[in-house]
Amino acid sequence: MKEDKAEKKAQLRYSGKLLRHWYWCVLLLLLLLILTAATLYVDTLAGCIVGGFSLILYLTLFVLDRYYRSKVLLELLDFSQRFGGVEKEILNDMMIPYGIALPDGRLAWMNEMLSGMCKRNQDCHRNISFVFPGLTAASFPKEEEQTEEELSYGERKYRVVMKRIQLKDVLEEIDIAELNTDNCSVIGLHFIDVTELSSLKQENFEQKPAVGLLYVDNYDEAMDSVEDIRRSMLGAMVDRRITKYVISTGGLIKNLEKDKYLLVMNRVSLNALMEDRFSILEDVKTVNLGNSLNVTVSIGIGTDNGNYAGNYEAAHVAIEMALARGGDQAVVKDQDKISFFGGKTQRSESNTRVRARVKAQAMRELIGARERVIVMGHKNTDIDSLGACVGVCSAAMRSGKPVHIVLGDITASIRPWVNMLRDNLEYAEGVFVSHEQAIQLVNQDSVVVVVDTNRPNMVECEELLYLTKTTVVFDHHRQGTEKIENAALSYIDPAVSSACEMITEILQYYDEGVRLKPYEADCIYAGIIIDTNNFVAKTGIRTFEAAAYLRKNGADVTRVRKAFRNDMATYKARAEAVRHAESYMDCYAITVCPSQGIESPTVVGAQAANELLNIIGVKASFVLTDYNDRIYISARAIDEVNVQLIMERLGGGGHMNIAGAQLAGVDVDQARVMLKEVLTQMTKEGAI
Repeated sequence: MKEDKAEKKAQLRYSGKLLRHWYWCVLLLLLLLILTAATLYVDTLAGCIVGGFSLILYLTLFVLDRYYRSKVLLELLDFSQRFGGVEKEILNDMMIPYGIALPDGRLAWMNEMLSGMCKRNQDCHRNISFVFPGLTAASFPKEEEQTEEELSYGERKYRVVMKRIQLKDVLEEIDIAELNTDNCSVIGLHFIDVTELSSLKQENFEQKPAVGLLYVDNYDEAMDSVEDIRRSMLGAMVDRRITKYVISTGGLIKNLEKDKYLLVMNRVSLNALMEDRFSILEDVKTVNLGNSLNVTVSIGIGTDNGNYAGNYEAAHVAIEMALARGGDQAVVKDQDKISFFGGKTQRSESNTRVRARVKAQAMRELIGARERVIVMGHKNTDIDSLGACVGVCSAAMRSGKPVHIVLGDITASIRPWVNMLRDNLEYAEGVFVSHEQAIQLVNQDSVVVVVDTNRPNMVECEELLYLTKTTVVFDHHRQGTEKIENAALSYIDPAVSSACEMITEILQYYDEGVRLKPYEADCIYAGIIIDTNNFVAKTGIRTFEAAAYLRKNGADVTRVRKAFRNDMATYKARAEAVRHAESYMDCYAITVCPSQGIESPTVVGAQAANELLNIIGVKASFVLTDYNDRIYISARAIDEVNVQLIMERLGGGGHMNIAGAQLAGVDVDQARVMLKEVLTQMTKEGAI
């Protein structure tokens, strides 16, 4: 025992702050030695007396240090051990569940609260996922950081705060062991009961207000299609269906006008409508009292935008978007998130041209007030986009304004038309410009006209939109979540077959003196031919009227047909795509279009998609083309499937029967899998 005690005494040494405290004593003794020397220099007797007392002090401190040092250190060590036990006891008795796990997920230790919570012994060393199924080692923080996970255990909810603790740092501080690796660590688990907080949050979320607007799209047209004696009954039945549907979910509805309603509800009611996918959209179409037109409605709802006023403004944005996309659908704007429902049917064409006349007059005033006109379509310009640009260019020329058409890479599909236009004096020089030239030409006194797209990231040169204060948009595609902001004039009508048809109507009301040259009429007529698939898809009365106007201005069907002829390689690629088409879910045709050796493979893919619709049983066709490090998807349908909704899920858009998307960072096989997953999911949801 004496030997152990002696050995322990020999091993104990002052260190740290205690050692620095001993250094101060040594320093004071040195100062006393200097004082003794100075006293001895002044007076020998006084110096001897002071020196004697200094020697006695030195000897006393030496004896005390030798005798009490080990005892002081042992008492400090004993205190630290007792204090460590107190800390452990406090941690064990802490009223918050706490545990320690190894990096592989095994529990190493847990306090009494955690042991009681999971009803297991404190020495349980099972895997964390076995004790708490919602928690795995994969969710542990990778570095010395703090992460959180939500966990449900029994009837309670917990927020688990996890922190990685490096053992190397801890062991170095106490200097009792040495690690040969830097990766040794444990995970501290802190369980915080948030059951009541989550319940209050959920209750608060469910009671959040939502404001909506419901418009009957074709109220006047539907009333005109029924006998006079039944009109009031038809209106009453439509009103009853709408009112009953909203009230059944706990919401309030107020009739503002004969065809407009204000909706007020909480989040619970809104969630019920969304889960039901707004079945009123289809239910209201079943109202039939002899009316030849089915009644359709559009709904716009705003929620989580601060207050009722903010939600009302969001509802206005949502209803405008629903109408711009063709109506017969619901749009929910939840802060920056926008959700779409319905929109399965084609918007009925309006026979009135009032909108076209108003837009034409506004366009003439804008062009007349600016010194220069810049026209551009979408990227990878096609003939519909080019034809619409030519129509706007013709109108600007008749107004005596310098006008330019912005073109990027000229593909094979539009090269013959560009060459034909350049062969004529009016388009010979300066009309077709590159991106760089257009940026130099545009200024705040210029008007930028965008045709055949309403998405800023799809225009030929997006930078031009921010270099002028006057922007005009003409498009026939449904409006998505992204749109060109602050346009001085915007004319978006999904009921129109093509951008060329829209511009043709504008030209008829732009100026009585506007008359197209034959080559301009050919180019615009070609755009209508392409987007209607030779007057087969999306063709209405206004389409044929526009074609008749172009024929009157010199458009020649024979010249247009010759310009559309393909070379042998292109024809074979299209046939190859059709030959290798596969049937998916017994109603969708999916295939890949070869792109090697073809100058415009995306055009060939669109042609192949049109060909596949001629197969019996095919409701929609999808052709994938690998081109310029992207996968282009051309989607086509006749009337049973809205391919625009499908392409929106993949980041694209378009029309009900003509749409497309571009996928980056994937190959053809991955894109095919993504497309099939979207088709399967949307079919299960009832979205298509």
